[in-house]
Amino acid sequence: MTATDSFSSTPEGFRSGFVSFVGRPNTGKSTLTNALVGQKIAITANQPETTRHPIRGIIHRDNAQIIVVDTPGLHRPRTLLGERLNEVVKDTYADMDLIGLTIPADEKIGPGDRWILENVRKVAPTTPILGIVTKVDKVSRDQVAAQLMAVHDLLGESSEIVPVSAVTGEQRDVLIEVITSLLPEGPKFYPDDHITDDDTETRIAELVREAALSGLKDELPHSVAVEVDEIIPNEDRPGVMDVHVVIYVERPGQKEILIGKGGRRIGRIIHNARPQICELLGTNVYLDLRIKVLKNWQSDPKQLGRLGF
Repeated sequence: MTATDSFSSTPEGFRSGFVSFVGRPNTGKSTLTNALVGQKIAITANQPETTRHPIRGIIHRDNAQIIVVDTPGLHRPRTLLGERLNEVVKDTYADMDLIGLTIPADEKIGPGDRWILENVRKVAPTTPILGIVTKVDKVSRDQVAAQLMAVHDLLGESSEIVPVSAVTGEQRDVLIEVITSLLPEGPKFYPDDHITDDDTETRIAELVREAALSGLKDELPHSVAVEVDEIIPNEDRPGVMDVHVVIYVERPGQKEILIGKGGRRIGRIIHNARPQICELLGTNVYLDLRIKVLKNWQSDPKQLGRLGF
């Protein structure tokens, strides 16, 4: 990626670069990305492997421009989708200026953390790694201190480590300062009014998927994919946009679960997603939601390609 002439003029000593957060599922990577950017650009859910494509969020400072890349979590894949996501993640890591290893304050370091660190160092052997202890609002100061020491032992003496809470904002500015100090000097990559490079349809699809994942358990969340069919003005209601969205699942039983008894669950999905889509588009929205069965799409190369994986 190269800076364009329109915003390449930067002050002396200006720093810029790309940083990616890595860590086990549910270590707070997407929540932290949103907190640092100052706006919701990445969906969050309780289920692992919620993030499915790299999302770039831009942090603007007088002395720096930080591009935070929220990626799917590196994991041991069970499907062709999982294999493809891992390849995307590894390619992304190789292009980063800095990698932040996220480890929650309320969980002990385990084999999964070491496996991720080992794989990151394989694909990006020269990229500096910053330790980030997340969710410090959930534990005592003594527990935070103990976790900082454990992460220090994991990464080595020369590594920087920052405790942070994305929920309360504690240490947020400190983390941004440390990230800035570890980035190279360089130009702006994006105009000052950009907060993400995701297109509108992708963001809408993600908001619907986030609403659909709420309350789901077991394997069903992994079987949910969302695609925006079209966004068109409503012919009968001026100022209203019709947003047509399709949710794909792998089996008829999953479709029944998402529709819910008397259509209650699909109604709740629309109720939760629509206000956020209205805010994103800046206009009133009629959200038309359909659920279709796309048999075993997670392991079907043709269907994966159709859905953009």
